[in-house]
Amino acid sequence: MLDIPIPVLLGQVTVGLVNGCFYAMLSLGLAIIFGLLNVINFAHGAVYMMGAFAACLAARWLGINYWMALIVVPLVVGAFGMLVERLLLRRLAGLDHLYSLLLTFGLALVLEGVFLDIYGSAGLSYSGPPQLNGLVDLGFTRLPLYRAWVVAVSLAVCIGIWLLIERTSLGANLRAGTENPRLVQALGINVPMMVTLTYGLGVGLAALAGVLAAPIYQVQPLMGSNLLIIAFAVVVIGGLGSTLGAILTGLALGVVEGLSKVFYPEISSTTVFIIMALVLLLRPAGLFGREA
Repeated sequence: MLDIPIPVLLGQVTVGLVNGCFYAMLSLGLAIIFGLLNVINFAHGAVYMMGAFAACLAARWLGINYWMALIVVPLVVGAFGMLVERLLLRRLAGLDHLYSLLLTFGLALVLEGVFLDIYGSAGLSYSGPPQLNGLVDLGFTRLPLYRAWVVAVSLAVCIGIWLLIERTSLGANLRAGTENPRLVQALGINVPMMVTLTYGLGVGLAALAGVLAAPIYQVQPLMGSNLLIIAFAVVVIGGLGSTLGAILTGLALGVVEGLSKVFYPEISSTTVFIIMALVLLLRPAGLFGREA
């Protein structure tokens, strides 16, 4: 057995939890869009990148600070997502999922290509707020205060969105509107508007994750590509369309990935996909999904 100090293990768990928060937020947005709209959104990583770039550009051009960006950027990018749903995705309603997949994949390539052409592969840097500089002494490790803030905000947002969808009448109307839109429309509920707002919510979550990630990672056009692959794996493991599965699986896989860097660093980058393969073999519907 490896002789690894407990503080090192706890430190890796903490680092993994920070990564897991980004996995959870991105996966939650994907789960909402697929579970409620049956859209496989391959543009999710590009939207995450747009959120990070929007925070940088808003600070440079408009003087919008980090705190305002947390509110403004998800709203603006979410509005962009609503426009995409209205003008493009709605035309594919009722068709095979492959069409929406190809559309969103093409949209992702266009967005990444535009930002690559303008800003290059190096991208931009973005400084976090001075109020969140410094370290938090956890006893076993010192965690940057900003990363502690990311964990707190991500957990609060994920829990809030889950409660909204699963425990409110609005969430019940959303679920009913996807299962039987004609009946819900007959009750006087504007189903097309609900669909548009739901897509905007999923996109806004990805943009919020981008704003939170901007001070930690280099803001560059391809920053969402690799993360999107992991987010899809998280959604598959948690169960397609399961919001709770996306949240819990994202957090758990971040921690598992962090621990794998201690015990077996060679497989740390593929741990998520190994777990996905095992889950698909043993439970194809995912850990929290429903069997067809």
